[in-house]
Amino acid sequence: MTLYFITGNKHKFEEFDEILSPRVKVYQLEAELDEIQSTSPQEVIRHKLIEAMKYHTGEFLVEDTSLYLEALKWKLPGPFVKWFLSTIGREGIFNITQKLGQFGAEAKTIVGYSNGKEIKFFEGSVKGKIIQPKAQSDFGWDPLFVPEGHTKSFAQMSKKEKNSLSMRRKALEKFRDEYLKKKQEV
Repeated sequence: MTLYFITGNKHKFEEFDEILSPRVKVYQLEAELDEIQSTSPQEVIRHKLIEAMKYHTGEFLVEDTSLYLEALKWKLPGPFVKWFLSTIGREGIFNITQKLGQFGAEAKTIVGYSNGKEIKFFEGSVKGKIIQPKAQSDFGWDPLFVPEGHTKSFAQMSKKEKNSLSMRRKALEKFRDEYLKKKQEV
């Protein structure tokens, strides 16, 4: 069966492909799927996977990357970070942390996998802090987030540097290890 990553975001697909290659071959599948809104990334992912199986056959990967702020009790924006960015922007998110004096953040990626019979989740996370955005990037909140132990935001890092420590890498490595182990058992 062919393994598809469902996304319309070319940057995410490039990261997936770079992290999984050459051991796991994944293809991008652009599909307009219903996306429910929930504070639970697993619910969002489960719904997307079930929708994907209605329209296509194969093995599927979807992901949700969330950003949680200490200033918002580690609850928000979570899976709603895209909506925060589209309404208040990067500066607005920074201003929340600045006004509340709490700059801690945690970035989490949850990768969902389905082979048509089961759904599994793989999580990766990186703790860090929110800074005033300085770098330009068309990749979400990367200019705001500095991982613990580093001085540069994700947007200021090279692609290779970011991918070496990202929450997406951590989740995908967990997926890759289990996926390859299952393939060897067959």
